[in-house]
Amino acid sequence: MTIALRPATTADAPALAEFGRDSFTAAFGHLYRPEDLAAFLAEYRTPEKFRQNLADPPTLIQLAEVDGTLAAYCLIVRGQPFEQRPEPRPQRPVFISQLYCAADMTGKGLGAALIKWAIAEARAWNADAVQLSVFSENFAAQRFYARYGFAKVADIDFWVGNHRDAEFLYELAL
Repeated sequence: MTIALRPATTADAPALAEFGRDSFTAAFGHLYRPEDLAAFLAEYRTPEKFRQNLADPPTLIQLAEVDGTLAAYCLIVRGQPFEQRPEPRPQRPVFISQLYCAADMTGKGLGAALIKWAIAEARAWNADAVQLSVFSENFAAQRFYARYGFAKVADIDFWVGNHRDAEFLYELAL
């Protein structure tokens, strides 16, 4: 198995959209009414949305490919303060907006490689914190992030259509 990391390009937008829809649905689709899931995917997991992200200078997307096939990705946004975070808020945060791995690739080091990439990008940008949101019942992800020094700093909301998820804001101070 050969793992390669590389920055996404606009040519990757269709594959990212399909992978993003499939991975989100596989992990969380059972939690939502079909119309809420469809609304979320139509807004956030389309080729056009990924093209917009790639055209936005503060946003970076890193792909993890296994033997040439997309197996995971991470989308970060530099300088995006998380408004639901209580004071004091970081002044120069990096937000990990999306970090998804194909179900059959979990535990193979892809998530680790991508989280290390995100932290390194944040440090190179002189960020004062890395932030992410994690579903309150996703205990495996919470343990994963804790291994890299992230800790819960707030209870937050995450909306999928008209459905509100209870989430946690995790933060790594740099």
